[in-house]
Amino acid sequence: MLSFLIFLPLVAALLILILPNRIQNQFKYITLGVSLIQFILSLFIYLNFNSSSINAGINNESQFQWVEKLSWIRLDLGTIGKLEIDYFLGIDGISMPFLILSALVTFVATLASWEIKTKLKAYFSLFLLLNTAVIGVFCALDFFLFYIFYELMLLPLYFLIGIWGGVKREYAAIKFFLYTLFGSVFMLLVIIGLYFSVSDPISGNHTFNMILMMDPSNYADGSIFSALAKNNLFGMSARLLAFIVLFIAFAIKVPIVPLHTWLPDAHVEAPTPVSIILAGLLLKVGGYGIIRICYSIFPDAAMQSAWWIGLIGVISILYGALNALAQTDLKRLIAYSSVSHMGFVLLGIASSTSEGISGAMLQMISHGALSAMLFFLVGMIYERVHDRDIANFSGLAEIMPQFTAFVMIAFFASLGLPGFSAFMAEAFSLIGAFTSEQVNGLLPRWMAVLASVGILLGAAYFLWTLQRMFFGPTQLKGGDDWLSKLKDVTMREKIALVPLAILALALGIFPSLLFDKMNASILAFVQLILN
Repeated sequence: MLSFLIFLPLVAALLILILPNRIQNQFKYITLGVSLIQFILSLFIYLNFNSSSINAGINNESQFQWVEKLSWIRLDLGTIGKLEIDYFLGIDGISMPFLILSALVTFVATLASWEIKTKLKAYFSLFLLLNTAVIGVFCALDFFLFYIFYELMLLPLYFLIGIWGGVKREYAAIKFFLYTLFGSVFMLLVIIGLYFSVSDPISGNHTFNMILMMDPSNYADGSIFSALAKNNLFGMSARLLAFIVLFIAFAIKVPIVPLHTWLPDAHVEAPTPVSIILAGLLLKVGGYGIIRICYSIFPDAAMQSAWWIGLIGVISILYGALNALAQTDLKRLIAYSSVSHMGFVLLGIASSTSEGISGAMLQMISHGALSAMLFFLVGMIYERVHDRDIANFSGLAEIMPQFTAFVMIAFFASLGLPGFSAFMAEAFSLIGAFTSEQVNGLLPRWMAVLASVGILLGAAYFLWTLQRMFFGPTQLKGGDDWLSKLKDVTMREKIALVPLAILALALGIFPSLLFDKMNASILAFVQLILN
């Protein structure tokens, strides 16, 4: 099932490459069909996911479902031993929600791709390759396999931004590529160090198995990453240094302040479908990596760093919100709002409480849907009049009432209005941060208090934008020319927007739809990192 989810887009990409260009208008329907099949399969996995309590712990293979494990690469290294790399897939309550999110966001991005008119064969092939890489990251349980999928995301995104982006697309694509590559190069060194530190208790050979890496008993006594290791590098233990390297690699993807500067540039220059993928999925890969790898493999270093991670989360919340408040470009405003909202993810994870981590998970799923919705809406305006400057629009509510309704849903949901998913997510993240001092002594309560100011700032920039663009007298920079082009929502656009709005509302009213599925895994995760 998981292999089918991962490689179906790759097969479709190869099919598109061999089909003649004369039928290039059909490529979008092939891509749409693939995303629909993925969405149906992800719903099947959700409905059949066993959410009963798991006593084995998160570092036990029995917790994972739909497991596929095959010998992939075997190489005799002589005195060092044998190189073992497995094709190892599986999901638990932490990774399963991201499969549904990935399928839904990809479906919406495919519908947004209707506006792409040039080099369709290359575009949809790269788009499907990116789809394969994203799903693979959320399913891989072998660190080497995870790294392959993680790096594979870079290539299609670089070309999708660099070829189909805006005026400064080359600059934005190179900046994104270099930022991400910087983090992942050092990640590879940690992966190699972990490989030579961990042994499979059955075969006795070194392994890239991420589940075995979570168990301290599988580390050789003299290895650099052993829990008892005294190795010091740059004045700190090797485990703490490895944690910092991995955290930076994933934090670039989140992104956190000050590693966020690639995000506004990439969003502004990227075409709408790529912005949807960037905000809806790529940022979640960073948060998922911090939970699945940084915290699960190096829980001791994570506890040492909790105060600093919480502080970075608070700074990201406030800095991102203040920057959003100062923007004149609507797309850049939403990009900075993403920095702020993802700060709540970091704060919730740093709290190391079940409430905080549940809130962080819900925030990632909620933000994935809402940011995809917001960038789709911005893309609609831009495709019609090729302008995104907030000051150039006024009174859109009278011209585009249905469009205004969708914008109001996205804005109110994003600012944390009760009844929507972001409210529940931010509330649980703040509860976790507020109780952390009492429960485990990791985060002071003033962090939760400062983070709550970010919600007020979020309300300020969303409501101010809503007032300026949609209400008041109708005044458009382009005059009657723009008035004739600003048509209301089409059926294709409704098909993309309605599922996202339903998800935001459903998770706001019934958060148990998500919490029930991931609660056992989160409790096991908290037990792992605190014990």
